Formats: sequence, structure tokens, C-alpha cells
Amino acid sequence: MAVIKATDDDFAGILNANPNVVVKYYADWCGNCRLFSPKFKRLSDDEQFANVAFVDVNAETSPEARKMAGVTNLPFFAVFKKGQLVDTVAASKEEAVRDLIHKIV
Repeated sequence: MAVIKATDDDFAGILNANPNVVVKYYADWCGNCRLFSPKFKRLSDDEQFANVAFVDVNAETSPEARKMAGVTNLPFFAVFKKGQLVDTVAASKEEAVRDLIHKIV
């Protein structure tokens, strides 16, 4: 599944339209964020996560979406189930993000 790019304008709608959502918060200047992008795409293509929407949010240009997850560091990942925040992790390791996603599937 393709990674959805979201902004403050459509973030709530995406959460409401998808029961299971994992969000990667990033910034353009963040090197680790750029390095994680291919891993995030690979996770989105993993069949075991077929019922999960993968969403990219620029933390600098979407302050409301950032506040919903309490972003403290970048890259920062959050999982939502039925629009509610379940858990978060600030990490650059694929295994940490995979473990986070397993909390909603």
C-alpha cells in the first residue's frame, strides 16, 4: 500500500477513514527521517500489515497532527486505532516500529 502524505487539513479525516493507522512524523532537515523512508515504505508493502494505513506527516508544517501524538523527537512514530492514539515511539530502528505496529494488528 502506498504511504499517504497528510497535513493538518486531512489528518483527522485519514484517522477516521482507517481503523488502523501508523504515522511517521518527520522533518525535511532530519537525516534519520530520510534514511527511514525506504524502511517505512517496505513496511507498508508487508502483507501482514495490509489492514494498516501508513501515513507521513511533516512535523514542522502540521502542528495540530504533531500535538495529537505528543511528538518529542524525530523521526517519531505513532499508532492509532479507530482514531485514538494507542502508543508512540521515537526511534530509527525498523524493529521498534514493527513492534509498535503489532500493538494495533
